[in-house]
Amino acid sequence: MQEQILDALRRGDTVAALEAARSLAAGTPDDAQAQRLLALALRSSSDPEGAREAIERAISLSPDDATLHLEHAGLLLGVRDLEGAGQALEATVGLDPNQFAAYLMQAQLAMGRNDLDEAARLARLAGRVSPDHPTLQALEGTLELRRGNVDDAMKLLAAASEKAPEDPVVLHALGFAYLAKGHTAFAEQAFRNLLKLAPRAGMVRLLVAQLQLRQGRPADAVEELAPLLADPATATPQLRRYAGELEVAAGRPERALPLLREALAALPGEPRTMAAIGEAWRRLGDFEDAQRTLDAALATSPDNDGLWRARLAFEPAGRGAADLIGRWRTRRPESLDAMEAEMVLHATEGRPAEAEAAARALLERSPGHVRAEMRVIDALLVRDPAEAAQRLEALMARASRPAERKVLFAWLGLARHRCGEFAAALESWNRRNVEDAPGRLPLPAHTAAPARWPEAAVAEAGAPPAAFLFGLPGTLVERSAQLLADVLPTFRNDRFGPEPPADGFQDVDAWPRIASGEFPAAEVAASWRAQLPGRGIDGAIVDWLPWWDGGYAAAMRAALPEALLLMLLRDPRDMLVDWLAFGAHTPFAVESPQVAAEWLAASLEQLATLHEQDLVPHRLIRIDDSAEDPQAMSAQLGDALGISLPEPPPGVFGPPRFAAGTWRSYADLLAGPFAALAPLARRFGYPDA
Repeated sequence: MQEQILDALRRGDTVAALEAARSLAAGTPDDAQAQRLLALALRSSSDPEGAREAIERAISLSPDDATLHLEHAGLLLGVRDLEGAGQALEATVGLDPNQFAAYLMQAQLAMGRNDLDEAARLARLAGRVSPDHPTLQALEGTLELRRGNVDDAMKLLAAASEKAPEDPVVLHALGFAYLAKGHTAFAEQAFRNLLKLAPRAGMVRLLVAQLQLRQGRPADAVEELAPLLADPATATPQLRRYAGELEVAAGRPERALPLLREALAALPGEPRTMAAIGEAWRRLGDFEDAQRTLDAALATSPDNDGLWRARLAFEPAGRGAADLIGRWRTRRPESLDAMEAEMVLHATEGRPAEAEAAARALLERSPGHVRAEMRVIDALLVRDPAEAAQRLEALMARASRPAERKVLFAWLGLARHRCGEFAAALESWNRRNVEDAPGRLPLPAHTAAPARWPEAAVAEAGAPPAAFLFGLPGTLVERSAQLLADVLPTFRNDRFGPEPPADGFQDVDAWPRIASGEFPAAEVAASWRAQLPGRGIDGAIVDWLPWWDGGYAAAMRAALPEALLLMLLRDPRDMLVDWLAFGAHTPFAVESPQVAAEWLAASLEQLATLHEQDLVPHRLIRIDDSAEDPQAMSAQLGDALGISLPEPPPGVFGPPRFAAGTWRSYADLLAGPFAALAPLARRFGYPDA
């Protein structure tokens, strides 16, 4: 129906467009895009106030959709007043203001239809009437923004702002231009100036909150939303969910829960709501409350798969999880999600035959189901790698997306490895790595060891314990992180998320400044401690680091004596093969096996020095024999942390990768890269052959 509405608008049949848009909006009242189309149809029907109300309803349903905010800004070109009072469009003396306004309105409608060429034509017509009018320049600037020409947009909007510094439409467009340019502080100021003119402009207040979040100020963003949350007309479930997400980001899960409970009551099973409330429960460590709340929600909405998925996330592996999935399957026998959960349960429990049977049953119901296909291939890789290769080639022939083909090609390399076709396997991995390199992080250059290491500081009595988890590519550090994340509320993997902590341990570019003393150890430690409250930490923490440099050892030694470094290690040559085949959780580019090996050797050189000289408190965790054994790895992590960890299920790691010593199958093919790693392997006690 969406295309039907847009087609009617293109034909100029506003009556049909409005009728279809009203029907769509009434049938899907919680769909932001339906409200957006209604706004467009209302604007075409000469109802700008109704259009504004509709776009603001759309924003209330999807409060952090920047596209909707931009379209809202465009609607203001016609309304000319953010608070609904109305204001006549000022035109040059002697000109026809109605003609000018009509061109602007039609141009904005064209932009709403994404017909940018038509919008530009109409803007040119308006320019013949009043070429330097700030409202026209605001429209032209918005048009350039939509085309991605940010610099041209800035020029137009800066000129408009000089002529009309208090024009709300100009300020709105200028704020978006700053935002597109990445100047979030300037964008915030532009929208704040707009709020001075229209203090009740709720959508602008929401924009300010989003900009505060982008600047790492989630607590300020929550405060900014307070007036909207206090007004029943604007406090939609989606806004409460967003405020709850902000509270979690601010490290205040206890304040997030009431907001997220209200969102959950109105949006049961909605993915973002479930993710946010789940994270709040995890940070509070209150799994019992999670179970009670979700059980109560399921009692009233037993057919909601989103609730079942969330409830399963808070059920420990074992009999309880099996019973829960059994109830889900009984209630929802046709649910693909329930069937998939059963498949994953069998795999996690270490029952590959049952997992494969469940996957094949799922494929009967949903041919081409990606996870089920991969589960069957997992089984074939162990039982019949040649058949796995054939199945992967068939999937690649049907795959339409390049990203999907890349993943399948990587698995095809593994199948060839299992078939003993090592040269073909390596060729597959190398080709994928070269293709992916432009979109990955460049390998950072390590700093040299200091001429003299700083004196080791002494931890203050009562300082909360801290541990940094780190593993180079190929160490399977993500498996250790998975074990800890499942059981430790104080474990943090947020450095790999969209809003990582802004401290010295996150900033690769800070390495030379740390090494030179420009960024002193005390400031590195202070930057880390300052981020802890926002990460929901008030005491102990296990912090997963994405990378490492010797400068961090100096900073820990001088200013973080309470911290323990957990270093994962395998035979360096096995690490390289695993990295080439599977990539790494920190997505570093791999231009060639030789470049990767030389960088890995430089990284291991630093860690070997740290270990041999005992520069900081650390535990070297060798996982050569436990990489495929979650129970053994969990025991190692517990010993290193001095705590007892619950025993994980045997299949939690999924399908096996490579056994220790796999590198020997590639000794000839990777002779040069292995030669670069051999001295480090020797230093860590691994045999030469």
